[in-house]
Amino acid sequence: MSSHLMATYRPAPVRFVSGRGCRLRDDEGREYLDFLSGIAVTSLGHAHPAVASAVSAQVHELLHVSNLFENALSEDVASRIDALVGDGTPLDGRVFFANSGAEANEAAIKLARKFGGRGRHEVVSALGSFHGRTLATLHATGQPAKHEPFAPLPEGFRHVAYGDLDALAAAADPTRVAAVLLEPIEGEGGVVVPPAGYLAAARALCDERGILLVLDEIQTGLGRTGRWFAFQAEGILPDVVTVAKALGNGVPVAACWARAEVAACFVPGDHGSTFGGQPLALSAARATLETMVALDVPSLARERGAELAASVAALPGVRAVRGRGLLLGAVLDEGIDAAAVVRDALAAGLVVNAPTRDVVRLAPPLVVTPAECEEAVAVLRSVLSSVGRGAASAAVAAHGRGASPDGRSGR
Repeated sequence: MSSHLMATYRPAPVRFVSGRGCRLRDDEGREYLDFLSGIAVTSLGHAHPAVASAVSAQVHELLHVSNLFENALSEDVASRIDALVGDGTPLDGRVFFANSGAEANEAAIKLARKFGGRGRHEVVSALGSFHGRTLATLHATGQPAKHEPFAPLPEGFRHVAYGDLDALAAAADPTRVAAVLLEPIEGEGGVVVPPAGYLAAARALCDERGILLVLDEIQTGLGRTGRWFAFQAEGILPDVVTVAKALGNGVPVAACWARAEVAACFVPGDHGSTFGGQPLALSAARATLETMVALDVPSLARERGAELAASVAALPGVRAVRGRGLLLGAVLDEGIDAAAVVRDALAAGLVVNAPTRDVVRLAPPLVVTPAECEEAVAVLRSVLSSVGRGAASAAVAAHGRGASPDGRSGR
C-alpha cells in the first residue's frame, strides 16, 4: 500500500499509539522502554499529568490568538526561561518564541546579521554540528553531505573543526563575522563533548573581537546534561541561547533568548511567527518548566546519568561512553554496527538510536528510575553480545578471504 506521506523518513518499523512515563505502547499492544525521549524531547516522560492537564485546560479556554495581541502566558514563560539561562538569577534578557529548534536558530541567525550589519554577516559554526533543516540552518549545520542536494545554500557560513580553538580563531574575522554558533555538546554528531575550557575560550575570543557567541542548547538544554544549560558548566554566559525540544515536553515550542542589548537589534517587523508563542504551546511550556524546577531535574540527570554511564561503559562491545548527564553516546567497538544494535534493541523492547555508525545514543526521560536504567542496560548487554558475535564472525570470514579484520584489503 502506498503512503500519502513524503518519503523524508525511512519506513517506520513500529507504530506507537500511547505512552506513560518512560514506557511506550505500539498498535499491537507491545510495551517498550523509551531511552530516546523523542530525541531529548519528553524529558518529564510521556503524558506527564501536569502538562496534560495544562494543555487540556488551555484548549477549553483559548486555543490561539494572533501575536498582534497579548496573551496571558508569554511574559510568564519568557521570564522563567530568562531565570534558568541565569542558573536561577534573572538576567533581564529577551525571548522570541518559535515552533521548532530550526526556527529558533533562524531567529538567532537573523539577529546576528542585524547586529553585525551589512558586510559583517557571516556565522562560524562547527563541523559535525546540527542546527536545523531550513536553508539557513542547514548551511549552519556542519555536515557537508546534507548540503549538496540543496545547493546553492544561503551565503555567509563557515565551518571549523569542533573543539579546535586555533581553527575558530583563524575563521572568526571580526570584519566579516557576526557570530560564532556552537552546540555545547554535538548531539547529532555522535554526542561529542569538546575539550574542557573550549566554550570559555570561545567566549573570550568573541569578547575580544566584538562577535556574538550563540549557543544552540536545543538538545542539551533544560536539565539534560546535569545543569539547566550545558554552558553553565564552564561558568560563561552566551549572547544568544536557543531552546526547544524539552521545552514543551512534546508540544512544539521553541525560544531564542538574547541579552537585552543584542535583542534590541530587532524592531517591530523584523521577525515574526504566526504560531510562535501561542497559548496552547506556552501552556505546555509553563507546566513543563514549573515541574522541572519542582523536581530539580538537573540533579536527577546528574545522578541517573552517572550510574547509567558507568553501567553502559562496562558492557562488552562498548569502548567508551561520551556525554554528560542523561545525554550519552555509547561508542562501539570496531566492526559493531550501531544501526544493527538499534534495530535489535527495538525488537527487544528498548528505544535508542544511532546518530553515527559507531554510536548508540541514550537520552531517557530525566525522571527515569534506577530500575528502568538496569532494564535498559540488560537489553543492551544481550543485544551487544549477539551483534558483536556476528561482527566477529564476519571479520574472521573476511580475514580468511585475504582481507584484514577491519575490512581493508590485506594485499
